[in-house]
Amino acid sequence: MADHYYTNQPSTAHDRKIWDAQLRGQKFRFISDAGVFAKGGVDYGSRVLIEAMDIPEAAQVLDVGCGYGPIGLTAARLAGRGHVTMIDVNQRAVELAKENAANNKVANVTIVESDLFAALGEQQFDVILTNPPIRAGKEVVHAIFEGAYDRLREGGALWVVIQKKQGAPSAKQKLESLFAQVEEVTKDKGYRVYRAVK
Repeated sequence: MADHYYTNQPSTAHDRKIWDAQLRGQKFRFISDAGVFAKGGVDYGSRVLIEAMDIPEAAQVLDVGCGYGPIGLTAARLAGRGHVTMIDVNQRAVELAKENAANNKVANVTIVESDLFAALGEQQFDVILTNPPIRAGKEVVHAIFEGAYDRLREGGALWVVIQKKQGAPSAKQKLESLFAQVEEVTKDKGYRVYRAVK
């Protein structure tokens, strides 16, 4: 059985792809690979989140489940005086994200292999971003929301993109059980972007 992207060490044979993308007016060249989410281009859900997310220039940002890096690296470009920490359980994704950061000359990032928040210690953030790994199951997605709440500063925001057919209504309910304020920021081709403020 083939690995899915929520795997620590994908055994899938390498199949590297390179493409150019423009995100929030910024030009990027990305490298991805088999065994990593959306290996052939920036997926639609990530694009919807990238277009919607509000990143203050000096923000401390966390990208949970960063994959090869499109969300976190765009956030780092927007937070020119801030810093972005990017985490993923998938070793191959982490190596690709590091390569993409270097190739795109994005220096204000730290990219770490981490099973959910395990490698972060007590670090706190102003903004947390996630296109959660739906195939890993609802428990993992809800654990991301819970861990994000614990690691946000007061007034900080979690930004989530999720497809309606993949559980957006139950995700919103979970967010509302944790956060003081939850709003649907964008609705686009079945994708919902939620902003949950602590």
